[in-house]
Amino acid sequence: MDVSERVNWLKLSTELGRLSEKALLAIAQSIQEQEIQENRRIGLEDTQPAALYILYNGHLESYRTSKTSAAKATSLLPGAIVYLKELLLDEVAEETVITLDDCTIWTIPREEFIAIAQQFPELGQAISRQLATQLEQAEAELAYEREKQIALRPYLVPKVKRGIVGTSRYATRLRQEIKKASSDRGSVLIFGEPGLEKDNSAALIHFGSSDRKEPLIKINCNTMQPNGAELFGRVGKPGLLDWIGRGTLMLNNLEDISPEFEEKLVQLLKTGQFTPIAREGEPEPEPRSYEARLIMTSEKVLPQLEKCKLITHVIKVPPLRVRKSDIALQADYYLSLLTKSRGIAKPKITPEALRRLQGYDFPGNYVELENLLNRAITQAEGRELTEEVFWSAGDKNRRFRVNLLNAYPKLRQFLRSSWWPDRINYGFTLGLFAVVVVVLFAAPQTRDRNFALNLFWAWWWMLILISFPFVGRLWCAICPFMIYGELAQKISLWLFPRKLQPWARQSAEKWGGWFLFGLFTLILLWEELWNLENTAYLSGCLLLLITAGAVIFSVLFERRFWCRYLCPIGGMNGLFAKLSMIELRAQQGICSATCTTYQCYKGGPQKGEGMETGGCPIYSHPAQLQDNKDCVLCMTCLKACPHRSVELNLRPPGIELWTTHHPSYSEVCLLFLLFGAVFLHRLPQVEQLFGINLHLDHFGIHTIVSMLALMFPAAISLLFHQILRLLNRRSRPFLELAYGYLPLVLGVSLAHYLHLGLTEAGQILPVTAATFGGNAELIATLPIAVAHPAVIEFLQAVTLIGSFWCSVFLTQKIARQPIQNLLPQHFALVILGSGLWKLIIVS
Repeated sequence: MDVSERVNWLKLSTELGRLSEKALLAIAQSIQEQEIQENRRIGLEDTQPAALYILYNGHLESYRTSKTSAAKATSLLPGAIVYLKELLLDEVAEETVITLDDCTIWTIPREEFIAIAQQFPELGQAISRQLATQLEQAEAELAYEREKQIALRPYLVPKVKRGIVGTSRYATRLRQEIKKASSDRGSVLIFGEPGLEKDNSAALIHFGSSDRKEPLIKINCNTMQPNGAELFGRVGKPGLLDWIGRGTLMLNNLEDISPEFEEKLVQLLKTGQFTPIAREGEPEPEPRSYEARLIMTSEKVLPQLEKCKLITHVIKVPPLRVRKSDIALQADYYLSLLTKSRGIAKPKITPEALRRLQGYDFPGNYVELENLLNRAITQAEGRELTEEVFWSAGDKNRRFRVNLLNAYPKLRQFLRSSWWPDRINYGFTLGLFAVVVVVLFAAPQTRDRNFALNLFWAWWWMLILISFPFVGRLWCAICPFMIYGELAQKISLWLFPRKLQPWARQSAEKWGGWFLFGLFTLILLWEELWNLENTAYLSGCLLLLITAGAVIFSVLFERRFWCRYLCPIGGMNGLFAKLSMIELRAQQGICSATCTTYQCYKGGPQKGEGMETGGCPIYSHPAQLQDNKDCVLCMTCLKACPHRSVELNLRPPGIELWTTHHPSYSEVCLLFLLFGAVFLHRLPQVEQLFGINLHLDHFGIHTIVSMLALMFPAAISLLFHQILRLLNRRSRPFLELAYGYLPLVLGVSLAHYLHLGLTEAGQILPVTAATFGGNAELIATLPIAVAHPAVIEFLQAVTLIGSFWCSVFLTQKIARQPIQNLLPQHFALVILGSGLWKLIIVS
């Protein structure tokens, strides 16, 4: 290329084109053309430039390094002039310049270019124009940045509040998910319960990414216009998506967006484009692209977003109630912040107070914990935060409870001792049961001459029914059936060492209830048709039959499989135990945060205060109990627990039936079977009341009538429930409402056995004497206690009336509807209750 061609190229391709022909000619004559390879440096910042460089072909990059941030690089294209200002002003180079590929560069040595500049002063004017242009650009950029800051300032998130506190697996997984989301620019949805500081998780993602220098803005969706004008802007007015550039936009509380904006958000995520909002009457503008990253926080996943699968990262923030082991660290962290802001010494949380915090579910999560600690610091006077200053930390499902073990330390001591229940079982019940069975077979066979038959029918039935509202399933802890089952299990393992079969839980849960329902049905028919109440050896056969079931299944399976799933007496006890005013539970927070061995469930050696045990005999963890039917009150968990987590609570009777209860069909069938059993036992009174002959002396007819009597309460209840559904379409299903009959079932059963108990139980001494062949004179001298018929009728009446109103109350609590909406079920209660009133009291 000759000199004239160089002059023409300089005119057309560089900013020197405004110079005179002579100046351009002088420059062109001084040019030295060089071929420089890729990634070679041609100038270094803070040093004197060796020459003026004009890029003829290829690409250069200029940058200035920084100790505090990444270098900002600028690409230079052909026609770029490097170090012109520095040579004219005799300054050091401001930037380092390197080649990005093989380049052709025209160079003019420093001395020659300075001589040309002195010869042609117009070169100085050229740099002045260049500086003026740069100043105008800087002013325009400054004005844009000022306008941008004004637009973004109300929404700007300057920094992260805090990191993820805790060492639990939930905290670790959350950190991993945040780190993964920080590694790219994909959209993110962070969802979870209120109070989880989801916006802070969003900030962690942004400030942990490579775009941390870009702005992060947060806009609350409940304050945003339905059409999203703040984000999309209007014609002639930029929106936040325009201003933010490559920054991050956080849409907070996404569940509050309008349906109109939800459609636009879906389109935004699908296409990567948005359309500014047009004013009425104006044509719709063209869609625009955006560079921002979207992070959304919500209390739930929006169905439309989930359906379209538009979110790159979906992060669920775990609630505080599943991170119990992190509460100690979280509380300590908040205490440090709160005390530092107040300028006071940090108090210590006592172990009792920490257990109380860990036992609370925190529906408000982190925000509630912080507020609770803030108030506790204000309330506390010393250097310790005791249990009393955390007075609001209570669970709704645990209200109205009094822990009897704390109120009565002697009770805790007794229940943890060897007396309960082992010494009672193996020192008393084991032998007594054997004596009772022998007497039933060997002694006289009628109830008035056999004390074992008297104990079983007159004493046991009345007392067990009276005990249910007070102590629930306590009988199962000292039940002789399972004592012999456990004894057989131990002897069989000693004789034939082996591993017992694990429980087939799924099958047992599905069919166990139906098995014991069927077995109980057969027992009731057997009792009625063969007159078990007054036939000693048949009653003995019944006891041996149940014991045989316990022994067989104890030899085959681990622990008390029969007791939990198959025992008919256990099924009845579990059903009525739902009405009990006591419950055994554990503090879930302490169990999940502190316990690592679960000895109460699995068993294990002694640990701290916890004793060596074989674990819960019916495989129930006290922290997971929601139903009294799954606890036999053997207190194994109380003995095993080293953390004092187990509680024996006094509670409102039957509260679980309208709070945490899970109904089952087999249990409802058992309920109505027990209801029908009272009608079955009163068949002679039915004949007397209606003046009919049911031919109870005929076995076949007696069997049919007995089955009809067992089904009668269920038929009446189902009939009136159908009427209820016709009148109230929104009523709860029969499966749930059926438990409203439970107090009446218990009441009528007790009223039936009260007569037997109050007339015959007090004759135990003469009956015992008759059992062992005492003469008539001796029997006549022994004392008896028999209630007056009027007293018996009064107690029966009080029991029936009380149980009726308890059923009405329980039905209302379960249904949660006005009383007029449930009149058909209450009318069924009236019919069944009044019918039994006539059969039990009047007859």
